[in-house]
Amino acid sequence: MERVPGIGGHFMRAADPVALGAWYRDCLGLDADENGLWGVGRFGRVADPEGNRIELWQPA
Repeated sequence: MERVPGIGGHFMRAADPVALGAWYRDCLGLDADENGLWGVGRFGRVADPEGNRIELWQPA
């Protein structure tokens, strides 16, 4: 059986996306590319039995 190595894909809105991006870069070391994306890989969306939606991530 294959296993999922991580859960990813948290989408959020920002009143000031530039400032928020700087916070993620400066505090967490996550520097987005020119499209605002942090990572490369494959994603799949599923829902658990209670209807909670999650996104599964596998690195490229």
